[in-house]
Amino acid sequence: MSEEMEKDMAGMDEKPDAAEMAETGNKAHWYVVHTYSGYENKVKANLEKTIENRHLEDQILEVRVPLQDVVEVKNGARKNVQRKMFPGYVLVNMDMNDETWYVVRNTRGVTGFVGPGSKPVPLSDAEIKPLGIKTENMSIDFGVGDEIAVVAGVWKDTAGYVQKIDFNKQTATINVDLFGRETPVEISFAEVRRIDK
Repeated sequence: MSEEMEKDMAGMDEKPDAAEMAETGNKAHWYVVHTYSGYENKVKANLEKTIENRHLEDQILEVRVPLQDVVEVKNGARKNVQRKMFPGYVLVNMDMNDETWYVVRNTRGVTGFVGPGSKPVPLSDAEIKPLGIKTENMSIDFGVGDEIAVVAGVWKDTAGYVQKIDFNKQTATINVDLFGRETPVEISFAEVRRIDK
């Protein structure tokens, strides 16, 4: 290996310094994480579990494996299947700092962030748009503490009080009575309506 390549590879495991992270500001951005091929869903699951365990939900907002619908023809039968848009890559919406960088970089199956050297580069709005990721918030007519009714889906005809709202996933969490216990359930904004009193 050439000396130049060794220097580049040596810098891959270094954390970005505070000045580099300050350049991006404290706003969350989408970053691309390189993984071992075939480990995308495992990395997503591991990262989501780590986020929950370390209580980083407010800093690492979403982990996504972009999928696309493809029509596959086998033995003369057409079948719709979902394929990974970018095999070997996972998208992470996060506020870049030392702790979040460390958590993502040291997740099993992750080989590094996409970017020159050790500096992760966030995706631009133009790069995010074709992936179907909405960057603007949507407006809803209910808030935390409001009573809502589920009008579609598995939990149809169920009512509950909003415990949490996640604009990134576009879901509301309500408590439902399941086998005599209060259980939190995430429901899409499209499946609920506010109950007016």
